[in-house]
Amino acid sequence: MSRETAARIRDSGVVAIARGTDADAVVDTVDAIRRGGVPTVEVTANTDGVLDMIRDVSSTFTADELTVGAGTVLDAETARAAILAGAEFVVTPSFDEGVVRTANRYGKPSLVGIATPTEAVDAFEAGADMVKVFPAATLGPGFVSALGGPLGHVPTVPTGGVGLGNVRDFFEAGATAVGVGSAIVDADAVARGDFDAVEANARGFAEAVEDVRNGD
Repeated sequence: MSRETAARIRDSGVVAIARGTDADAVVDTVDAIRRGGVPTVEVTANTDGVLDMIRDVSSTFTADELTVGAGTVLDAETARAAILAGAEFVVTPSFDEGVVRTANRYGKPSLVGIATPTEAVDAFEAGADMVKVFPAATLGPGFVSALGGPLGHVPTVPTGGVGLGNVRDFFEAGATAVGVGSAIVDADAVARGDFDAVEANARGFAEAVEDVRNGD
């Protein structure tokens, strides 16, 4: 299952990040993201009621329709709770070996936050499936490209400040996928129930990834 889920993340090229989304709006938000062509979504663990949200999303959509994960996972206990609630992958802002070990125990991929080559090696050797280059806006596409020199075997997922203006740069630098938060899940749009706007945001990224992968 870990390989299958990791493959879905690679194929999608985008992990949409729902942070602070209201419980009453999370299913509609995720559905809008899915309709926009992004079938991989993480709900961050620092969102109130996150476990119930993951359960709701997991029970609403089939595995073929959507893959839901948990983000901002800081420890093994949170990783386990999220996985038992239905999370198919876990994402961290930093490297915690216990999180990686727990994800592997349950057969779920982990995307582990790193900001140096040493952290990338440590995370990958511990069993992380991908490394989340964070914060991407600060480290930049140049870091992703440079990391790919000696560590080209380590899949990278730049996250934090990725937008339509730089998503192509990250993929051309060698990114496997990108994590995208407010540029897709616009909090104001969600608050006013404008899920068409969220869908359009997701579609913009899905199309951008398709274009760069096709060499357009």
